[in-house]
Parts: sequence; C-alpha cells; structure tokens
Amino acid sequence: MIHNVPQPVFEEFVTEVLAKDSNVDLRKGVSFVSLEQVSGTGKPPRFRDAYLKDSEGVVTTVEERATGYQFQIRSKYLVACDGARSKVRSFLGIESDGEDSYETMMTIHFNADLRPIVKERVGMLHWIMDPLASGFIIAYDLSGNAVLISNFDATKYPVESWNQELCRKVVVSALGTEVPFDIHSYRPWVLSRKVARSYRAGNVFLAGDAAHSFPPTGGLGLNSGLGDVHNLAYKLAFVLAGQAGDALLDTYESERQHVAVVNSMQSVKNGKKIFSLLKTLGIGDDLITARRNLYANIKDPQKMKVIDQGVEEQREHFDNLELHIGYVYGSKEIPPHASKYTPKFEVGARLPHAWIRLPHSRLKPVDVSYVDEFSPADLESHRFSTLDLCDLDKFTLLGELDVPGVKTCRVGRDFEVIGEAGQKWLAAARMDVGGGLLVRPDQHILMLLDVGTTTEEVQRRLNAHLGV
Repeated sequence: MIHNVPQPVFEEFVTEVLAKDSNVDLRKGVSFVSLEQVSGTGKPPRFRDAYLKDSEGVVTTVEERATGYQFQIRSKYLVACDGARSKVRSFLGIESDGEDSYETMMTIHFNADLRPIVKERVGMLHWIMDPLASGFIIAYDLSGNAVLISNFDATKYPVESWNQELCRKVVVSALGTEVPFDIHSYRPWVLSRKVARSYRAGNVFLAGDAAHSFPPTGGLGLNSGLGDVHNLAYKLAFVLAGQAGDALLDTYESERQHVAVVNSMQSVKNGKKIFSLLKTLGIGDDLITARRNLYANIKDPQKMKVIDQGVEEQREHFDNLELHIGYVYGSKEIPPHASKYTPKFEVGARLPHAWIRLPHSRLKPVDVSYVDEFSPADLESHRFSTLDLCDLDKFTLLGELDVPGVKTCRVGRDFEVIGEAGQKWLAAARMDVGGGLLVRPDQHILMLLDVGTTTEEVQRRLNAHLGV
C-alpha cells in the first residue's frame, strides 16, 4: 500500500517525536547566518559562561527571524539539511552539477472537495490533460487538501504574470467543473536536477535537498534524503564514541553521491516523459485549438494506441523500487530498469527482506491488518522482517561466529525463517551451508562470510571499515 503524506503533516509528526527526545533541542523560526570551523589548537571560545572541553568543531551563528537576535551554537559537527537553497552550502562555496530544462512548472496548493468529481475513481494522483492545466493533481485528501503541478508555457504566461486570478483559472480548467475551492499558495520552478560536488567540508556535511535537488516526479527526493542521514548517522555516532576514525566519514560522500546522481536523472526522465505525453494530446497556438486537438486525439483509435503506449511508459514514474532500495554502495552502475527490484546478497547492498519469526523482540510487529486478503495465519507470519535483526547502534552478524562488539543472530536460536521464501533467503545468504552476513547499522552488507571465515577475518574487515 502506498501512502502519500503531505509534507506539513509529516513534519508535524516528526516534530512531535523529536519533542519527546531529551537529546534534541528543537528551535523553530531560526535561520543560518554563518559558521566558523575551529581547529583543535588554542583556547576554546567561551559560550554561555561555560568553557567547552573540546575546542575542535563548528561555531554556527544563527538568527531568530522574528526578533533579529543572533546567537552562536557550538558543535563537534554540523549537518546541513536546509533545503535546495541551502545557505550553508552557499556559505561554504560548494557548487553543484546537473542540468536545467526548458520546462517551467507551477505548483498550486488549493483546497477543494474532489469527491463529487472523481466519484469511484479514487486515486492518489490524477493526470490533467487540459492544455491550460497540463500536469497532475496530488490528492492528499480528496475532501480538501490538494496540489496541482502544471507545466506552462512561460512565453505565453510569464512567471511575473501569475496571480490568484490566473491560478483560479488554471485550477478550474484542471477540475473541469465549477466547485468551491481556495488557493493557499503558488510557486514556480524549473524541471532540473542538481547534485553538490562535495558532501563534506571539514566537520560540515550536506544532507537531503541541501546535497541534491530534483523534480518530485517519482517521489525520490525525500527517500534520498532519508538514505543520506541513515548512512551518515551511524558513522558520526561511531566516530563520536571513539570507535571509528575520521576516514569513515569520508565514505558518506563516496557512497551517497552516486545514488543522488542516479535518482536525479530518473526524476528528470520521469518529468520529461509525463509532460511530453500530456503535450502530445493537445497542441495548438491558442487554447481553443489545443482543446479541439485534445478531444480529436482521444477519439482517434490510432492516436489512442500512441497514448496507451505513452501511459505504459510512465511505469517507472510510479514503480521505482530498484532506485529506492536496490542500489549497491561502491557500484557506479546505473540500473537499466528502475522498476525491476532485485534483492542482492553482495557487499554494499541493502540486506534483502524476508519474513521471520522472533522469539523475543523490543520492536513492535509490522501492522498488516489493513490487508483484507490476509488470513489470520498470514497476519501471524507477516510480523517481523530480517531487517528487524539489525540494531541501529551495532554491527550485526547473521551466522554462527561470535565477534567482540558485534551482535550475533543465529538461525533457530534468535530467529526463524518462514516457508519456502525463507528457505530461499537462507540459501541466497549461504547461511544454509555455514556462511553468513556482516551487516552495518544502516542495514547494508559489509561482508559475506563463507563456512571457513574466521573471527579474526571478520574483525579485520570491520576495523578496516571503521578506520581503526
């Protein structure tokens, strides 16, 4: 099941979770001003009447937007997650590579009850083929909250000419009927992709849209950002705990940058495909002619074959699991098919999923009760995943060896696989013949173990990764 959550709702949820964490000091309405990287020599600066013991780190100056009051924050590291127009990235002078297209887009956030319009054709995303509003509506809530993303001709409708009146005209064309609605906001943007040339500058790191930005076509942006911090978090934690060397932090860029390049290329490809299809349906110098062509095209059997093929070619726009979880750290290959996910038991790949039984777990089981097709037995066998075996703060060894500082999970003692699919998973992992897997805290495979692999070999591989 796909869930499309509005960003404000998602941010509110994250805020509520963070507010309960005593380790987090969450401040809103604060903007970045500047930063200074402090070396480990000399007397540490004084903040809030207390000397900090470690003089190496980052001093960040921020400003309360409402009052203009500026103050400084001292930290060992700074992770900039301040969006596509990152002030931190700009301050550091980090440039980006990518490409701009000539496609100008307008995002219109509006509120309307779409249920009388869509009726039984309920969906998360609705394509709009009217020439004036060519694009799609993301229906976060059919009874109210929606966003129209439209591709417009900037020569006919310059960005500076957009106002509430034009936005209302476009939304009416998209809906195809008069229904009450309110415009909340509108924002132009260009179909483009950018990836930062560097993800690190000393003790400062870029993550999320600050490191890479690309169109929303494909939904790869947020998941790419989450992948960034999933990769970086454990590395920072191990370095701060004195269990890893600084070189481990350099692997953040080498592993995540290529993922962003691939995802950005796919997002632009998705965008060009979808708007190319929409444009072929209604072409004309004026709106009346364009609409006349649109209706003629959808009644022409030969044209409809071309349209059907164009619709089929949008599959990667909505089904791109290979890009979400199929990437392999260390590989520079570009997946030939974004929609064909292949579980991989190789170094750098994400640990493949299989349903398992856990005799004891601190985790809550996965809730699949909403799947009507599942019997009670199905519900019982779809509660935990092999991914649940991995702790966030430990390396995990799936196999028989015991390695100091590593969590070991043995089949039959710590977990059981389920059915034929589980047996195939064991065979692919070579755990059925005495092999195993060493998995990082971010759930990516660090080492493949054979039946003859020794504890010392695992320890050497782990130390090499940690840089100790």
